[in-house]
Amino acid sequence: MEVRSSYRHARMSAFKVREVTREIQGLPATDALDILRFTPKKAAELINKTLKSAIANAENNNNLRVESLVVKEAVVGEGPTIKRFVPKARGSAGPIRKRMCHIFITLTDEVEIVRRDKTKKSNKKAKPSSGAKKQPAAVEAKVEEASAPVSEESASKE
Repeated sequence: MEVRSSYRHARMSAFKVREVTREIQGLPATDALDILRFTPKKAAELINKTLKSAIANAENNNNLRVESLVVKEAVVGEGPTIKRFVPKARGSAGPIRKRMCHIFITLTDEVEIVRRDKTKKSNKKAKPSSGAKKQPAAVEAKVEEASAPVSEESASKE
């Protein structure tokens, strides 16, 4: 069953709110609340309020459990724009657009809950732990000749 909640005429640009709603889409409702709680943006507070409203609707109106709810979609649409003007040089006026948006959140219990891995495995090859750089083969051969032990025959010739 799907449960919807909306926050209309939120006094914030839709562009700024969409940045936060992208983070919670497809997550379990409890995980989405945790993410929103620690997101340091004003938009996170608005979305958190809407998500809590959707969860309350699911519990009270449809008798659904919070643990089974998943954020199916979180959509932000443009709302009306209040237009104002600020005085500019030489008697002209500059426009100010105070934008609004509508936030719609849909929760469902029909989607299976899939948790994201918190640790990412890297496919990089392990680097050598020693700080020494690898030398070309010609340089290595010279080093080996210089450090070779001196035999008794070559020592007696000298």
